Amino acid sequence: MLDGPTALDQRFGGLPLSDSIARALRIMGYTAPTLIQRDALPPLLAGRDVVGRAQTGTGKTVAFGIPLVELLDPGRKEIQGIILTPTRELAMQVAEEIRRLARFRPVRIVTVYGGVPIGRQLAELRAGAHVVVGTPGRVLDHIGRGSLDLSRVRVAVLDEADQMLDVGFAEDIARILRLTPSGRQTALFSATMPLPIRYLVARHLRNPHWVEVGPPMAPVPTIEQVYYEVASEDRLLGLTEVLRERAETDKFLVFRRTQRGVDHLTRLLQRQGFRCEAIHGGLHQSQRDTVLRAFRAGSLRVLVATNVAARGLDIAEVSHVVNYDMPATAEEYLHRIGRTGRIGRTGTAISFVSEDDFTILDGLKEKMGEKLVRACLALYTRR
Repeated sequence: MLDGPTALDQRFGGLPLSDSIARALRIMGYTAPTLIQRDALPPLLAGRDVVGRAQTGTGKTVAFGIPLVELLDPGRKEIQGIILTPTRELAMQVAEEIRRLARFRPVRIVTVYGGVPIGRQLAELRAGAHVVVGTPGRVLDHIGRGSLDLSRVRVAVLDEADQMLDVGFAEDIARILRLTPSGRQTALFSATMPLPIRYLVARHLRNPHWVEVGPPMAPVPTIEQVYYEVASEDRLLGLTEVLRERAETDKFLVFRRTQRGVDHLTRLLQRQGFRCEAIHGGLHQSQRDTVLRAFRAGSLRVLVATNVAARGLDIAEVSHVVNYDMPATAEEYLHRIGRTGRIGRTGTAISFVSEDDFTILDGLKEKMGEKLVRACLALYTRR
């Protein structure tokens, strides 16, 4: 039940928001909806199932978070919302955003994910939760233990659905949704809509309202895309040149294909005095959390990551994404560069193209057109 519209409604697209949500949005600095929020909020607030396609960094969490918080009944001591995400990091980030939206309502949000001891999560669930945010594997673990009951869920959200399918969660998602009431409201958000996603929609959503922001396979327009042709053995020189040319306050997310490659590059950059750390699946969750906190706080300037580790990362202040190793596909390229230019901010995507990368480069040129610009490194012009 909404508790009365406020003046913020008109500044936030004229939406009928409760006073508690409006106050929370004001504190969060939101005054107008992004495109995905503008188009997805009305049907979600009306109780419709929604499928939303938009690139990362467009405000999808707030788009599904507002209707979820509005619908919750704090007086009902039961799980009313379940949000599934592909990674631990994204689960934590989504949960924190929901808490900020619900700051003026007595709502309990519990986050569950693997890679950490389960005891604390069990205690938090026993204490009561209105919303659970988690990765599919750990959600099923709790269901199997009897610590998680989804029989009263009113809203289910599948966030970054294409990434969840990429890492093999399709059947886990189906099992979880089968344990929720058939009359629930379901929202699915994804950067891309391949056939497996459309099958998931047809199987689990009821006459959904489709919202699509921007053309398929397109980066957000605030990202400047640059590539350098560079010999494989010169990539480290090229990266150090790029890092030294940019402001010390800029934050770089650098991609490598393998964990070994991430660790090797991190050590080389540290030896040259750069504030740099690695993040990949071989690290303990506590190590990953420490690194991410340092990066967000600004005590780290460079984060070197694998694709899997960076999926779902929501670090709004990333100014540059660097493809030290080129991605294998255009879709992977878009997922990577979508880590910058988030929520209307500007960002730069830099790619190092070596001898074996021209096939993928040609494919990217076809899709990106004039947005992908060639530049030249000073290390070659000085020779």
